[in-house]
Amino acid sequence: MKNDLRERRETDDLSQADLAAAVGVTRQTINAIERERYDPSLELAFELARHFECRIEDIFRPES
Repeated sequence: MKNDLRERRETDDLSQADLAAAVGVTRQTINAIERERYDPSLELAFELARHFECRIEDIFRPES
């Protein structure tokens, strides 16, 4: 799954650790999502969207 999590995080001037703390995961989880090596659970995807005040599909897109 493609995502623009890194761009959103950097626009808000957040470190991976800052974002991880805000959504209740580890920095390694954020890193893995940004590198597209891990697809978040639906619950985490909702939490990330809530944090950035957008829809899940604004952050994550299927690889097609």
